[in-house]
Amino acid sequence: MAALDSLARRDHSSEDLRRKLVDKGYDHAVVGEVIERLCAEKLIDDRRYVENFVAYHAGRGQGPLRVRADLRKIGVQAALVEEAIEAYPDWIAQLRKAHQKKFGTQRPALYADRQRQARFLGYRGFTGAQIRLALGFDTDLDLDT
Repeated sequence: MAALDSLARRDHSSEDLRRKLVDKGYDHAVVGEVIERLCAEKLIDDRRYVENFVAYHAGRGQGPLRVRADLRKIGVQAALVEEAIEAYPDWIAQLRKAHQKKFGTQRPALYADRQRQARFLGYRGFTGAQIRLALGFDTDLDLDT
C-alpha cells in the first residue's frame, strides 16, 4: 500500500522506492517481492523513469554531467543512465538556453566574463567541450569533442 501511495505522487526508480520502503521499516524480503511485482505490472519502469528524469532536468538547464551524477546518487543502473544521456538530442540547445537566460544573447567580450560564464555552465553540469562551443572558444584543439 505504501508503495502505491508513493507511486501515486510521482514516478520512482525501483532502487529509490526500495530505499524509501526500507527506511519506513518494511522488511527487505517483502519490499523485494513488492518491487518485482510492480516492475512486472509496469508500474515501475526504470528506463521510463530515467528518460523522464533526463528530459526534465535538461529542460531546467542542467547538463549531462550533473544529470548523470544525480541519477547515480539515486542508485539507477549505470547502463540505463548512459543510454539515456547519449540518447538525449539537445544538450547544446539546453546549454544555450541556460546561458541566454542567465547572461543574455551577447557573447562575452572580456576574458574574465567568459571564464565566469564558463564556470556557471560547468556548475550546471555541461562538459568543457559543450561550454567552449557555446561560448565561441577555439574548439580545434579539443580532445573531448
